[in-house]
Amino acid sequence: MLAAICLLLAGGFVWLGIWQLERRQWKHELIAAVDARAHNAPVPAPGPAEWPNVSARSHAYLRVHTAGRFLPVAPAFVTAVTELGSGYWVMSPMETAEGIILVNRGFVPTRSVTPPAPDVYALAGLLRLTEPDGGFLRRNDPAADRWYSRDVAAIATSRGLERVAPYFIDADNAIAPVTSMNDMPGNLPGEPLGGLTVIRFSDNHLVYALTWFALAAMSLFAVLLLVRGRQARDGG
Repeated sequence: MLAAICLLLAGGFVWLGIWQLERRQWKHELIAAVDARAHNAPVPAPGPAEWPNVSARSHAYLRVHTAGRFLPVAPAFVTAVTELGSGYWVMSPMETAEGIILVNRGFVPTRSVTPPAPDVYALAGLLRLTEPDGGFLRRNDPAADRWYSRDVAAIATSRGLERVAPYFIDADNAIAPVTSMNDMPGNLPGEPLGGLTVIRFSDNHLVYALTWFALAAMSLFAVLLLVRGRQARDGG
């Protein structure tokens, strides 16, 4: 009975190890796809007709560009921890040809930022999917205007906005006024500081696979010990 249980465990551990290897291959393909999206030339931000098809698989970290005017509403300050220390992301809605898009204008160390002028601004950056609910063990509190994640729908609702894109853009540090919608943005010094997006994926699948295979080997070794022990008793 013990030997049969150990054999079943060994089979399960082998299956889990193979599954982790398959996950590792999927993760590497995902990393390669994201890396290509993030470093390709920017494409126009998806408009309303494309919003239903925006997904993490096809659009996460896609480099996009757009232009428009920031709406005269208070930005949402979202708690952030960056290479520059703790502070806030400045989330402001922009009226563009593609509709209203929430823009992460960049990082500030305090909840204070100069409102953008009522000009047409051009920007490029990375398309990011909404981050609903909140951060780790901390939920967003719209009533108190306290934000721990970039929840597009909740921020839009708190600002009285409708028909907002289901994503936001992490802007590069290159938001600048333009005189033509075809002009490319130039660097705008000062706060907020953009271009701080960190693209990082955990990749521990090989370690997990080796762990499962080691447990399978231990289970098989236990079977061997049980069989030899039984043989020794029968021989005795």
